[in-house]
Amino acid sequence: MGQLDHPTISIVGRPNVGKSTLFNKLVGKRKAIVQDLPGITRDRNEALCHYRDRQYTLIDTGGLLPDSRETLPEQVSQQSKAAILQSDIVLFLMDVREGITPVDLALHKLLRKSGKPITYVINKIEGKGKDGLGEFYKLGIETFFPVSAEHNEGLSDLLDALYPHMAPSEETVIEAGPKIVVLGRPNVGKSTLVNALLKEDRLVTSDIPGTTRDTIDTWVTFRKKKYLFIDTAGIRRRGKIRHGAERFSLSRTKSALERCDIALLLIDGVEGITEQDTKIAGQIIEAGRGLILLINKSDLFKKDGKERITHQEEFRFPFMHDLQREYISALKETGLQNIFQKIEKVYKGYTNRVTTGDLNRFFKRVTESHPPPLHKGRTIHLNYITQAAVRPPTFVLFANAPSGLPDHYLRYIENQLRKSFPFNGVPIRLKLRRKSRDRLKTG
Repeated sequence: MGQLDHPTISIVGRPNVGKSTLFNKLVGKRKAIVQDLPGITRDRNEALCHYRDRQYTLIDTGGLLPDSRETLPEQVSQQSKAAILQSDIVLFLMDVREGITPVDLALHKLLRKSGKPITYVINKIEGKGKDGLGEFYKLGIETFFPVSAEHNEGLSDLLDALYPHMAPSEETVIEAGPKIVVLGRPNVGKSTLVNALLKEDRLVTSDIPGTTRDTIDTWVTFRKKKYLFIDTAGIRRRGKIRHGAERFSLSRTKSALERCDIALLLIDGVEGITEQDTKIAGQIIEAGRGLILLINKSDLFKKDGKERITHQEEFRFPFMHDLQREYISALKETGLQNIFQKIEKVYKGYTNRVTTGDLNRFFKRVTESHPPPLHKGRTIHLNYITQAAVRPPTFVLFANAPSGLPDHYLRYIENQLRKSFPFNGVPIRLKLRRKSRDRLKTG
């Protein structure tokens, strides 16, 4: 086996042998959740890795259980098997402390049948672990790599062995396109939605609340344009967040929100809009991200279903302007094409920069037709407005007495901006500055 064109390497093994720990060390950052419990990793997790002057794609998988008959472990095993199929090289990870188990033997047989090149890796050799390495020769293999993923032992030898098969690194151009995070309470259908958009079971789905624990990045192509979808763990109320993996999942969800452009807030249309949905929407607006409300399970609505949701929106989302919504069924795959139309509409507003001429004409018109009120008997002079940033659209107003502008006048300016320019479904930030010679700080 010689040098491969951008090879894909997957880490495979039974549960709790350290696959995610090894994945994180090779990636160089904590991308997968790590906890000393079996079954933490459930979806395929991918990352582009670089070693010296070469690169490869690394896949972390859930624990492979060849004979599992339970639904969720069976799905996890299917994800691992799918990863093997798309891999050029398989890292078969075992635990020196537990030796060769019957599950290891079954996996070894399964991997050999796949015909994929296998690199044998024996983990947890720290301390006296090396004393148990001799047992692994019983597998009939000549070469294996003893490592301690947690303590960074032996990883350089492993990478050096894989190096000849890696592809030369190239300047990678980050694909332009909206980054979309799928948010919502647990068990509202987030992974089912992404699977429907992908037209394959790329993510593990289940009716068990909390199935998705990691954030998973997936490119979706629609009409020759690419969209990056980020699936996340469901956000629970703070009082119901457990320590360990679930608490880290919430942290990862917040990180996903920070790096996205648009959030799809998925609502259980049968259950209706809850207080927790309101809090999530507030987090999205506070983060300055575009928002699209997706009401799922609309196929189960009664006659007054949409009217009921509309009333709930007025009560639950009074702080949201120009709310973009779509009624869908992730399970029945209805309304999905409209999601992309909404994404394009919101993304256009999220990245929109108004020309100086248009902004000046707008400012003159709205301030002359509705001047600011007096402040302590004095006239407030609005000097000019400038757009300081996009993502989200941010405008700075210069005035002789900025502290005297009331909130209702700022809301008037915001509403006029929405009426005059395409800022559909995105928050608009207004900042006040006193006109001076100081350098503008956009903050």
